[in-house]
Amino acid sequence: MMVIDQTRVPTGRAVPSDAERLAALRRMKRVATSLLVMAAAVFAVSFALQDDIAWLGYVRAAAEGAMVGAIADWFAVTALFRHPLGIPIPHTAIIPKRKDEIGATLGAFVEDEFLSEEVVVGKLASVGIARRLGGWLAEPANAERVTAEAAVAARGVLTLLGDDDVEDVIERLARRHLFEPEWAPAIGRIGDRLVAADQQRAAIDVVLEKAEAWLAAHPEAFGRMVSDRLPRWVPGFVDRLVDDRAHHEVLAFVREVRAEPGHPLRLAIDRWLAELADDLQHDPAVIARVERLKADLFDSPRVREFAAEAWASVKQTLDEALAEPAGELRTGLRSAVIEVGTRLAADEALAAKVDAWVVDAAAYVVRNYRHEIAGVITETVERWDPRETTEKLELQVGRDLQFIRINGTVVGALAGLAIYTVATGVHALAV
Repeated sequence: MMVIDQTRVPTGRAVPSDAERLAALRRMKRVATSLLVMAAAVFAVSFALQDDIAWLGYVRAAAEGAMVGAIADWFAVTALFRHPLGIPIPHTAIIPKRKDEIGATLGAFVEDEFLSEEVVVGKLASVGIARRLGGWLAEPANAERVTAEAAVAARGVLTLLGDDDVEDVIERLARRHLFEPEWAPAIGRIGDRLVAADQQRAAIDVVLEKAEAWLAAHPEAFGRMVSDRLPRWVPGFVDRLVDDRAHHEVLAFVREVRAEPGHPLRLAIDRWLAELADDLQHDPAVIARVERLKADLFDSPRVREFAAEAWASVKQTLDEALAEPAGELRTGLRSAVIEVGTRLAADEALAAKVDAWVVDAAAYVVRNYRHEIAGVITETVERWDPRETTEKLELQVGRDLQFIRINGTVVGALAGLAIYTVATGVHALAV
């Protein structure tokens, strides 16, 4: 059994597939042709017996009219799509001959009647797109679908992006915004603000805390640093005394500095940092040294490596995050979609703004590009092969046109019967 796929139009009514249309067209052609054959058979029998049976004259007249009507309408319907019996009679095969003109007319009709600004704006204004879209997006299943499709599209974009091109962009941006400006003045200004706000105190406290912890935990290592600098002729017990004393004094000094906020060492460090911040902003020599250091750190190969590593890291992270349905990125995006949908459905002011944006955008597109949009129809029809065009149109309307043949057969029979009856009556009166 062949399964026929069906699509659905907005009304919910099933739209037949081409296979179903073709089967229906052939079925109606057989019905119309069978009526013609039946009328011909009735005509042959009644014509042969009408001299013996008087009332068969009426039957013959009806059958004769039915044949004339059926043949005439068969010719008319067939002439739309092809030459009847393959004979190139003038004004037949109308559709294949005038395909381009039909396409142009159809395009112009769509442009004038469907793509006019008044029609589009009026329809969109009455639909309430924002509320409908919001209600649809607020459903978790729909939000998940939007998120999944967005993730697939984003991963596709990541795949299409050329690594070399992206790295070039990152490198140019890094050079323009990070490396070309002078660093020293900016660092100096930041240092000024930090010193003025005593923000350096926290950093100094951390350094002192770490120094105290290390001295308390490693007295032997500190002692070796001291004793290694003593003359070799000094006895060993003296080395140990010196090591212990130096360790004790240094540890006590660090603890004193930590405990006293106004310690001279702290104040000296504060003054030094303030002077350094000022030099970074105003001393040409210091500024030049920082620039040389920057140039040494970020020469061309290193910048390129930085760009490649940054892009590779970002690309991999995004790809993995987009591929994971339960990941934070997809979950956050899904929640954002639901929130947007909920707001659109509940917030009348926001929905009105969105509707206005949509209407304005549609009006702009229609106003400026409706000819190009309608031109797609004309160009598409022009590209169609005449035979294919004929087949497509016949599939769409051919079944209904067969009813013309059937109606022609019935009307012809009635007309033939009426004409014969009137003629017989007039002849009888005349005699």
